[in-house]
Amino acid sequence: MEASSKQSYIQKMGRRAGVCMHISSLPGAHGIGDIADSARTFVDQLVAMDVAVWQFLPLGPTAYGDSPYQPLSAFAGNANLIGLNPLIRAGLLRPDELSNLEGLPRDYCDYGRLIPAKRALLLEAASRLSARTGNGLATAYDEFRHRNQHWLDDYALFRVLKTAHGERPWPEWRTEYVHRKPIAIQRARDEYRKSMEVTRVTQFLFDLQWRELREYAAEKGICLFGDIPIYIALDSADAWASREMLLIDDDGRPVAVSGVPPDYFSDDGQLWGNPLYDWDYHQRSGYRWWIERMKHIGRQTDLVRIDHFRGFESFWSVPFGEKTAKNGEWVPGPGDKLFHAMKSALGKLPIVAEDLGVITPEVDALRAGQGLPGMVVLQFEVGDPDFKLSNIEENSVCYTGTHDNDTTLGWFRGNGDDTRTEEEVENTRSQTLAVTGGTAETIHRDMIRLAYSSNSILAVAPMQDYLGLGSEARINTPGTTRDNWRWRMREGGLGPDLTAEIAEWVNDSSRAPV
Repeated sequence: MEASSKQSYIQKMGRRAGVCMHISSLPGAHGIGDIADSARTFVDQLVAMDVAVWQFLPLGPTAYGDSPYQPLSAFAGNANLIGLNPLIRAGLLRPDELSNLEGLPRDYCDYGRLIPAKRALLLEAASRLSARTGNGLATAYDEFRHRNQHWLDDYALFRVLKTAHGERPWPEWRTEYVHRKPIAIQRARDEYRKSMEVTRVTQFLFDLQWRELREYAAEKGICLFGDIPIYIALDSADAWASREMLLIDDDGRPVAVSGVPPDYFSDDGQLWGNPLYDWDYHQRSGYRWWIERMKHIGRQTDLVRIDHFRGFESFWSVPFGEKTAKNGEWVPGPGDKLFHAMKSALGKLPIVAEDLGVITPEVDALRAGQGLPGMVVLQFEVGDPDFKLSNIEENSVCYTGTHDNDTTLGWFRGNGDDTRTEEEVENTRSQTLAVTGGTAETIHRDMIRLAYSSNSILAVAPMQDYLGLGSEARINTPGTTRDNWRWRMREGGLGPDLTAEIAEWVNDSSRAPV
């Protein structure tokens, strides 16, 4: 029987198992995972596991703090994730030139050493490609420039100007650049022409490798599941070049910033600090920027999670300059109008709504009205005495935990950074063991199998949970800026015995690809 048009993308896909594993966390020899050889090897491992969905974090270029959720562009790719071996095979690098990456750790990302070393290599490769004419790569590059002209040149200029200003945020640049004076902008384009070209070529290399990865994943039956934050960073090419779509003044000062109000976990709330959208402007423009954003991510992925979905219904607006998120207010978001515009332009939207936290009936109605799957995180649910697995709806993604959680093993044990009391940790342990029927030694496996046994059409676990790792493997601790986004899987960590065992779990739960 043909699937109903009212079904979400994941419902049409059928019951599946997934893994959350960011590109940077893949094993390999060059200091960070990459979208070429490292990623292809992982796709092959997923096939052997019968895990059909690979979820990863946002792909944009990172800045200070290395967070993929504060990218310098909503469209550009993170050049640190470009694979170097294909550049050698293409004659753009020599093997001996990679010596500057020797000694980088293999079990975590040392960004302080990695970034300048890899930047130098990519500069060399991009310069060599730019010098070529009349070959296949040059032709493909011309096509890439034409296809991405709506963001590429602005990003290239933003990137070279940011470097010229000591990597400071753009509101701290020279006034003529802050205000984008036409004469100054043209002078900069002339002065930095070669550097801008290198940035464009580097983005082309990212795009080329990513398209090859997506084609390879499709051949192997692997769904690529991406992620985008709802907000953009103030220090981004998008904010600098298109500030009219944001509530910021000509000097780059936001009128108000993003966050969430105080709750059980924080008396001060969370002050994220991103500029807020001018939704009236977006409505007048026919939501053109959002359509382009979704079209772009649609070229990269089969499915995408939008972080902080509730901000589309209403968002917490905090006056700029506040030290906490306490003194904010809820302001109506675009609601259905945005999604109707995107559907009209792009067709059915393969979106998963991140609907965690304090969710109102209005937010639920927006998600359900658009037919979008929501999220269930077992770490947040199983400790509740009233939790029932049978209450989880089919049109959802069930997680053991996310990139913002401790690993399941770390969460179960508790640690020095835990916000829970020892009594709360112990109560959670008891309740979790009662729900899973497992043991403290097997809790990571038991939680995965619990997710697999849920009604959710898609069940996902972080790679750290499949590997049975503790808090030392946590990739991010919200509200902190040190030692995040660094974890990497050790080479050989996903051995044949574990691969076969995971495949057994998948098949036992009827989540294997047909």
